[in-house]
Amino acid sequence: MRFAHFLLALAVALPASAAQRETRIPDASLKVADTLRQRALADDTAWKLVESLTTEVGPRPAGSAADARAVKWAQAKFKQLGYDVVRLEPVKIKRWVRRSERGEVLGAHAQPLTLTALGGSPGGTVEGDVVRFADFASLEKAAEGSLTGKIAFVDYRMQRARDGSDYRNGSQIRGRGPSAAIRKGAIGFLMRSAGTDHTRRSPHTGATRFADGLTPVPSAALANPDADQLARLVALGATRVRIALNTAWEGEATSCNVIGEIRGRSKPDEVVLIGGHLDSWDLGTGAIDDGAGIGITMAAGHLIGQLKKHPARTIRVVAFANEEHGLDGGRTYAETQANNIVKHQLMSESDFGAGRVYAFNTSAPEHANAAEQQIADALKPLGIELTDKGGPGPDLGPIAGRGAAWASLLQDGTDYFDYHHTPDDTLDKIDPQSLAQNVAAYAVFAYLAADAEGDFGSAPKAVTPPRE
Repeated sequence: MRFAHFLLALAVALPASAAQRETRIPDASLKVADTLRQRALADDTAWKLVESLTTEVGPRPAGSAADARAVKWAQAKFKQLGYDVVRLEPVKIKRWVRRSERGEVLGAHAQPLTLTALGGSPGGTVEGDVVRFADFASLEKAAEGSLTGKIAFVDYRMQRARDGSDYRNGSQIRGRGPSAAIRKGAIGFLMRSAGTDHTRRSPHTGATRFADGLTPVPSAALANPDADQLARLVALGATRVRIALNTAWEGEATSCNVIGEIRGRSKPDEVVLIGGHLDSWDLGTGAIDDGAGIGITMAAGHLIGQLKKHPARTIRVVAFANEEHGLDGGRTYAETQANNIVKHQLMSESDFGAGRVYAFNTSAPEHANAAEQQIADALKPLGIELTDKGGPGPDLGPIAGRGAAWASLLQDGTDYFDYHHTPDDTLDKIDPQSLAQNVAAYAVFAYLAADAEGDFGSAPKAVTPPRE
């Protein structure tokens, strides 16, 4: 009879034991988050950081002298902001340089074209008749050999969206278009810029890749009005174009992931990771891509560090190296942390400008749903709603693929692709109040995740993170 009572007691206890595994955030931590949110909204640390980075360093292509200055800048700023630990993680990269670029229509309608070389394009000068394609699918369907001696022109017009979803099409053309054109015999490649600034002569650069076994050809993006002009000329009849690029790969270089930590009070070996990428393209000053992300996350960690009582876990802020041309910083970090996946409580990257955060999501399993909702509730006063969309961000993709749990703070990117990868990516495109709202969101999220009782599901396993 006593044994039967024991079994009954055990059956009653099991649900309670399961409930204990549920991840939750203490009420005291939620109160601290309220104060943290208010402080962040009134703080201008992020603005000062982005202003300093874009003014004192400016454009910082990976492997350049300016990139090296940016590493020293980030290291110094982490120390000035009171981070407990500041360290460098060397990252090997390949360096690509742009020296000059020119495009022009030849013949009866001779005129210049405003364009910019795609990152990774070889240098050289080519001349050929232009063949226009409405989109990437049309280029892929072209007959074999139909572009021999010609220049392919993919004329896809990106559409605005708050979540930037049409960038998938624009980036696909940029990344895969040159190789598709080469397979059809093309000697050069042009595309309408992957951008939504349809009235400005401000071309968008960005990395392309050439498939193994193909001989790369000069590849460039036209400013949107120039793409319109070229399309009209092609409609009139045969149109010949010259592309002249002075670009090249210049060997290997070493950059660094710059890492700052606010040490946790009781579980310092477990981390909540936030960050952005330190490098930028060479055309603008890298304000929205990704000076903003650097400023937002460094400021958020700084504000958490100012609290009298640090959260249980460490806040780790990473300024990643060479996101733009190969995700080398993210890949290096994932490799060095391969044996520490479970120690990554939760992580999030800011790399979509400085538009207001409007939604929040995590990859957390069911046992952390309550904590996810608690964080979402703490973010609601900032105008942020819980969603089922989002992903880890580009630099965090490699470690998310190894099983680290991620969170997504989705930003309004309605006008992001007006400036992305252009000369117009400058400080004046950032609204200080929106920037502060981002800092408040990251500070609240990171603090609560770091002080949660329980985990968010990080474990060594192969994962395919969602594409954003």
